[in-house]
Amino acid sequence: MKEILNILLIGIALSMDTFSLSLGVGTYNLERKKCVQLSLLVGIMHFIMPLLGNIVGDQIMQFFSLNSNLFLGCILLFIAINLLIDMVKKEEDTTIDLSLFGMFLFAFGVSIDAFSTGLALTAITKNKILAMFLFSCISFIFTLIGLNIGKYVSKKLGNKASILGFILLVILGIFHICK
Repeated sequence: MKEILNILLIGIALSMDTFSLSLGVGTYNLERKKCVQLSLLVGIMHFIMPLLGNIVGDQIMQFFSLNSNLFLGCILLFIAINLLIDMVKKEEDTTIDLSLFGMFLFAFGVSIDAFSTGLALTAITKNKILAMFLFSCISFIFTLIGLNIGKYVSKKLGNKASILGFILLVILGIFHICK
């Protein structure tokens, strides 16, 4: 149960940047079909990126004989710092490209942190497929919700969601380092 809770919390933390950006993209009043397509693509990328990261991470762990909990903690703190940097930048785009390529770039951009988490996925769980599936589902849901809420709510909520994601990542990072 503790393992599933860890996976869910990491999945939520990974999806906070997706949610934040989706709020902003949702303000462009996208048609429902585009919202579902973008959400599906983000969900798929949140499965593929940790898979690729895990393949690379397992090789790194074997080559350098690293402590997996320490490695995971550092990765989570690294992701938290990147999220904080993104929050501080406060870059606002005035245009958005939602062609298939534009949606892919969006999905790839919000899934890079999932690659980093995949690097140490072995330390999180032995059931990696379940973890990647949950990451995928959570990110799909958060993207779809963010896009729909973005139609009706100001962009200020996006920053609050990023702060929550940052706090979750820091807590989980410290927890794994001290383990």
